[in-house]
Amino acid sequence: MKPDQEKQFVELLDKHQNIVHKICRLYTNDQDAHNDLFQEVTIQLWKAYPKFRGDSKFSTWMYRVALNTAITLYRKNKRRVKTQEYDSVQFKIEDYKEEDDSNEQLTLLYSAIKQLNDIDKALVFLYLEDKNYKEISYTLGISEVNARVKMNRIKTKLAKLVNP
Repeated sequence: MKPDQEKQFVELLDKHQNIVHKICRLYTNDQDAHNDLFQEVTIQLWKAYPKFRGDSKFSTWMYRVALNTAITLYRKNKRRVKTQEYDSVQFKIEDYKEEDDSNEQLTLLYSAIKQLNDIDKALVFLYLEDKNYKEISYTLGISEVNARVKMNRIKTKLAKLVNP
């Protein structure tokens, strides 16, 4: 990669890195896994950047690469033997935290979204990022009609998960 291309990539990644962090939050359960996924997505973006033609916005292309990377790693990790996370041990005493309704709602939403399959997670994420169905369909490689139908079904499913 040429030095000017490298500089441009770093600037664009810095500008849009929140996209990657949000995706990492959806597909990981702890900070170490988040950091590992962020690093892997960054590597894949770096490798793919010379092939970026600019047919779409950089952020749209970034969503696609990041989601594909996250989904691929998520599927690989699902095949591993599941172990208990040490943070979830019942006898752990937590520090006192003031209640924050918005944070609690956000936690509940993320918890519900994590129960969805990998493609549905990505669709909800893009929907919550205010992407239109054309952009969602391009990013996920599905038709606009399919994206709309899936989203309507997911809304019903999430409503049941959040308000049982």
